[in-house]
Amino acid sequence: MSGTMNEFKKLVDAEEFFNFFNLPYDQEIVNVNRLHILKKFSQYMAEVDDNSADLSTEERLHQYSLALQKAYDVFLESTPHEQKLFKVFNEKPKNVVTLTEITSD
Repeated sequence: MSGTMNEFKKLVDAEEFFNFFNLPYDQEIVNVNRLHILKKFSQYMAEVDDNSADLSTEERLHQYSLALQKAYDVFLESTPHEQKLFKVFNEKPKNVVTLTEITSD
């Protein structure tokens, strides 16, 4: 990894992050889970920032690289629905009665 923090801050697409860190990825996995991977990556980056304020830029970027790999790996074993990263997965649908709510008298 030879990129700078300024270069990192300009990245937008999931593929750009993987290429920046020279990490291998399956395009199909990224296509299906793109937003979820980036959301999880963002959470892991926040943990790095919160727990390691004294890191050098090089060390921070290395930790971010590990965070991206970890976020990607989550979706090799799990689904977006299981991870519930976005509000829509945590809200109960309105005007829906589930089978468990139906009882017979």
